[in-house]
Amino acid sequence: MTPEQVRLIRESWNSVAAIADSAVEQFYNRLFEIDPTTRALFHAANMPEQRKKVAQALSLAVHGADDLAALAPVLQQLGRSHQGYGVTAAQYESVGAALLWTLERGLGPQWTPAMAAAWTELYGSIAAVMLRAAKEMPHDRAA
Repeated sequence: MTPEQVRLIRESWNSVAAIADSAVEQFYNRLFEIDPTTRALFHAANMPEQRKKVAQALSLAVHGADDLAALAPVLQQLGRSHQGYGVTAAQYESVGAALLWTLERGLGPQWTPAMAAAWTELYGSIAAVMLRAAKEMPHDRAA
């Protein structure tokens, strides 16, 4: 990530952080709309608690955007746990689309092509680390 991308991500996150719970709720509504297969992953979830976890994870990613390598162990663990929940590669794409849609909607005129590119880069990097860790998990474990 370039310093300018990091600046844009942090600047935009500062605008969203104050309404993070509402934004994450919109994110999940959009995710379930564009990819109904994701809804089953949350059938037993406490959604207010889940929204809080997502907001915290996003905040961590934003603050670590200038050194994503330092976040790799956390992201790898998230990838492994998501594999255990049954999250598919296609669902990662849906999550990215829902995230960008939510940010664009929430930021309105502040959302620029450069900001979209920065967030796309950040999410793509995060998802790549998580997916790689998920693929490295043994698939023959007894369930």
